[in-house]
Amino acid sequence: MLRPLVLSFANAALLVSASHVVRDVVYSRNVSHCPGRNSSGLHFRRSSSTGYTLTSLVELQHGLSAQLQLAGPACNAFGSDIANLTLEVTYQSQSTIRVKIFDTAQDQFTIPSSIIPPPPLPIKSLVNDSDLVFNYDSSPFAFWITRRSDPDSMPIFDTRISSLPPTPIPPFNASDPSTAFDGFPLVFEDEYLQMTSALPLGTNIYGLGEVVASSGFRRDIGTDGGQGTIQTHWSRDDTDPIDQNIYGSHPIYLEHRYNTTTGKATASGVLLLSAAGSDIFLQTPPTSPVSLIQYRMLGGTFDFYFFSGPSDVDVIAQYGAISGYPFMPPAWGFGFHLCRWGYHNLNDDIANVEAMREAGIPLEVQWNDIDLYHAFRDFTTDPVSFPTDGIRSFIENLTANHQHYALNAWLANMHIPIVDAAIALTVNDTDAYDPFTRGSEMDVFIKNPDGSLYIGQVWPGYTVFPDWFADSAEEWWTEALMNWSTKGGVEFSGIWLDMNEASSFCGYSCGTGANLSALAPLSLADVVVTAYPECYNETASGPSGNMTVNGASTYSCSDATGSGTSVALRDNATRRARRSVGTGISAGGETGINVTYPPYAIHNGFGALSEHTVATNATHTGGYLELDVHNLFGTMEAHVTYVALQKVRPGKRPFIIGRSTFVSQGRWAGHWLGDNYSKWEYMYFNIQGVLQFQIYQIPMVGADTCGFQGNTDEELCNRWMQLSAFMPFYRNHNTYGALPQEPYRWDSVANASKIAMQARYSLLPYWYTLFANASTAGLPPVRALFYEFPDEPDLFTVDRQWLVGKDILVTPVLEPGQTTVEGILPGRGDVIWRDWWTHAPVPVSPTNTSNQSTTVTLQAPISHINVHIRGGSILLLYDQPGYTIYETMNGPYALLVSLDGDGQACGDAFVDAGDGEFDAMGGTDSSSNSTLARRLVFETSEGSLNVKTQWGAYNIEQKLETIVVLGVGKEPESVVVQGEAVNGWVYNVAIGELIVAGAAVDLNGDVDVSWT
Repeated sequence: MLRPLVLSFANAALLVSASHVVRDVVYSRNVSHCPGRNSSGLHFRRSSSTGYTLTSLVELQHGLSAQLQLAGPACNAFGSDIANLTLEVTYQSQSTIRVKIFDTAQDQFTIPSSIIPPPPLPIKSLVNDSDLVFNYDSSPFAFWITRRSDPDSMPIFDTRISSLPPTPIPPFNASDPSTAFDGFPLVFEDEYLQMTSALPLGTNIYGLGEVVASSGFRRDIGTDGGQGTIQTHWSRDDTDPIDQNIYGSHPIYLEHRYNTTTGKATASGVLLLSAAGSDIFLQTPPTSPVSLIQYRMLGGTFDFYFFSGPSDVDVIAQYGAISGYPFMPPAWGFGFHLCRWGYHNLNDDIANVEAMREAGIPLEVQWNDIDLYHAFRDFTTDPVSFPTDGIRSFIENLTANHQHYALNAWLANMHIPIVDAAIALTVNDTDAYDPFTRGSEMDVFIKNPDGSLYIGQVWPGYTVFPDWFADSAEEWWTEALMNWSTKGGVEFSGIWLDMNEASSFCGYSCGTGANLSALAPLSLADVVVTAYPECYNETASGPSGNMTVNGASTYSCSDATGSGTSVALRDNATRRARRSVGTGISAGGETGINVTYPPYAIHNGFGALSEHTVATNATHTGGYLELDVHNLFGTMEAHVTYVALQKVRPGKRPFIIGRSTFVSQGRWAGHWLGDNYSKWEYMYFNIQGVLQFQIYQIPMVGADTCGFQGNTDEELCNRWMQLSAFMPFYRNHNTYGALPQEPYRWDSVANASKIAMQARYSLLPYWYTLFANASTAGLPPVRALFYEFPDEPDLFTVDRQWLVGKDILVTPVLEPGQTTVEGILPGRGDVIWRDWWTHAPVPVSPTNTSNQSTTVTLQAPISHINVHIRGGSILLLYDQPGYTIYETMNGPYALLVSLDGDGQACGDAFVDAGDGEFDAMGGTDSSSNSTLARRLVFETSEGSLNVKTQWGAYNIEQKLETIVVLGVGKEPESVVVQGEAVNGWVYNVAIGELIVAGAAVDLNGDVDVSWT
């Protein structure tokens, strides 16, 4: 049945039946020559001489400014050409250049500084000694960015026509004319911007998400049989489609450039700080000597940041200095989280918590989905299913056991609840719903162009949407959360922000003029989930999802190797501010703008931009239109929620997980990878998703473990529960009507989970230190293998393994029916990798003369995940992992020393209370006596281990109980701890392992251990 929809023309709203609307979806063609149109009237061309000419250049302390003037007649291809532009170049830091091109009148939309504050200017000028150099041609204007140290190498970014392939270039998708490249001029129109840069042929590009990419973590650039990439940035609510735009928009890419002559690689990065809906093309035209990246944007301005690296980790950190470093989670956030859509009442929650404890599977945070709500309304609890007194008592019991509660607002909470973005309307005079009433009084909801409420539809029926630009939005949101916590009994520990693209189930303002009481909340009656993972045949084996039924295996793939032809996994070898001048509000303040259907149609997965979301003509405070600010909704909500939680839970660190994300969101919230599928393929996609978000400075990220959509099965859940234990955010969550998938449901899954969780909780000091480093320096906690081994080309496409920090290598099983797994041990045989579980080194040939990475076949029976420790590392661990993070943190410490081939190792650890005020820098210098934290450094040298305090005076109450040294070549004659010989140490000659137990050493002072 077709729903009615509203189409906006100027300031009028026309309600029509969808069956009477006929509109061909025509993708706009490229701009190359002007004047002229073809016979269809749709193909516009701009001459190669058109573009802009640079004039009035002024050199400044930190860069330059100039004017750009349209060099020929206006083409007005996809809007109106803007004749006068301003160029500003700022040498932002030693490693970063900012290049901004904007309309001189400043009418185009720019992201307000209140959302993403611009970085401060450097104290001294870096124009003559920065790592990067801005170069330009005046007519036609073009620019390119080079390394000062290597000016003759191919630029990092190069917009010169002479550097790009000759045009015209026919469509690389014959059915989509917009995939042609007819020319590469700079285009700056009110509704369309275009810029193109040359890239090295077949270079390695990562980022430009959010996306589930069929090519893997490395983006398809159109070489080696690839088709290239169109990455659309327009946040939308869809169930993790492949190669389409989804929840978030991150227009930043990391380039890992490998020189085949020198055998060395360097990294650089490019951020386009724009919220505009856009297509970003990565392509290599046939016979072209270069690849290219092209930006096509629906308005806004060009605001580029270029990062010099030269390492991949450097690039990510440099981007963090611009976007803002991520928030520091409370320690309990690293525990195991459990949720499902379908805990129908409080008894289900209680039974679930009890079952987890009975099975001995650690549970840190219990979550609730929208089942919690009364009539699906935010900030409510169902009086029958989740009575206020009952939920309060339940959360008090969790707290007494040092567990937590989370909610979906579609928001979250040790109990974490969910909070949706949409707020239900009151439907009649007797309907009482304070969040809507107060929001209306405070004028915090998005409007139609005529000033009336914009009314969409989500779970509760007709809904309105918060306007985060409204002056009182933060006050209203804080009040709603405070009331929910204090009066509603939902004393959450964190918040789960869902549906915040924002999602709407109807077209346009479908509730305008409607009978509000006629639309009931959506019904979930008779929901049946029938899908199962690959290689599980429910017809033959029944609906249980078990690995065996009546003693017979339920594995149904015919491939004897177990790879399963239906499992689409790819082999690594073959996979390739608003300003004070002008309005600055773009479509909200300019005339002649086609808000509903911009002339250039980006490749939005839903087609029309207003489909399944707030319509592009919806109006925000300040005159902004949704067309310009759509991609900012999730990040603005996360920021307001973060500030609110600081007031609702004073003295506690906010913990927020959100779905829709944008640049800078990591400052306020983490992310889960959305509504994935209970499929083996999506467990593999889990890895690339987490790696993507490390680039985006949103490191607290993970997938719905065991899958959300469809039924899981025992084998998939077994493997996934272990995989996710080595990801930052660890939550099991599934959909309404699907098989229960809590880890206690199958004995093998329970066993696998306990094994993996023990390792995770033991590694908590390591995880915590990685996140302290992320929060203060932007260093990614999870890393692709090539980040640490940049000169090994075999690693550039590896996304079936990953590193936790620098020192933990994880190699999961990603296919059904397997008992072994192939993996690469980076370092070409020169790095020692030791098994986490046995501490035994993996035998490999040293100094691989073939210059190839070392591939090994590892044993991987069910319930086992391969994890290896890098030689040369020292890890602070918890010696006795407990049921909760609190119990674990109150137990003793251990040190795991993994010596390299020269007998050396080093490491560090950040230690604090795990919650409350975060002081990772220890004040202003390294000798700070801050009592909030302490940073320890570890180092070995010639048979000795030294532990020192680098800075800080936080009192570490727990003792260092156990010291394990791996790689000790012969049995020591004596072991000395703090100047005294100790007895009872153990030496395992087979693996060179020295174990010193019962040390009971105070970590607040220097520690010295030696073995001779």
